[in-house]
Amino acid sequence: MYIAIEGVIGVGKTTLCRMLQSSFDSDLQLEVFEENPFLGQFYQDRARYAFQTQIFFLLSRYHQQREAVRQTIEQGRNLIADYTFEKDSLFASINLVGDELDMYHRVHMALAEKVIRPDLVVYLRADTPTLMQRIALRDRSYERQMETAYIQMLNEAYDAHFSQQRENVLVIDSSALNFVLNPQDLKWIENRIRQTLKLPPFQAELPL
Repeated sequence: MYIAIEGVIGVGKTTLCRMLQSSFDSDLQLEVFEENPFLGQFYQDRARYAFQTQIFFLLSRYHQQREAVRQTIEQGRNLIADYTFEKDSLFASINLVGDELDMYHRVHMALAEKVIRPDLVVYLRADTPTLMQRIALRDRSYERQMETAYIQMLNEAYDAHFSQQRENVLVIDSSALNFVLNPQDLKWIENRIRQTLKLPPFQAELPL
């Protein structure tokens, strides 16, 4: 079983992965975004550093997906990841234009053929004000200049993407949830995942 948690920056993907790990007896595959040497510069000047940032992320994510994910699945272990390979193309469509975007898409298409797709993608969404609050609370140095307009663009792009891609996708709006402090919220999310994958035990309906 391979589950990927996807969503906009700050929505709580990694936290949710860690909190679900024991419930599904799974390994974790976490995105290594801190290693991108262009990320801090990108948030200061997106137009100038977008291509370098995207290509670094693309190759880094491909390496993780190609090696670690494949090895885990082939060994018959469950896996929960805090990103999908497809997310990189979504970011590129916002950050790149012209020849750079065309070049990126050609590279992405060639690599995507070799990547294993999750059994389920959980699209963890939240409204933009909630995302900005969560970004501020975690206080990462390179995110302190994050613009609300950029997060809004990402939010709209994610919503549009997952409104079209419905197969093997579970949408969960976390704006009114606090799965870190409220065990019932976490249990509700776990139950929704089990329902979707038909994994026992789960309740037919678990009210919030």
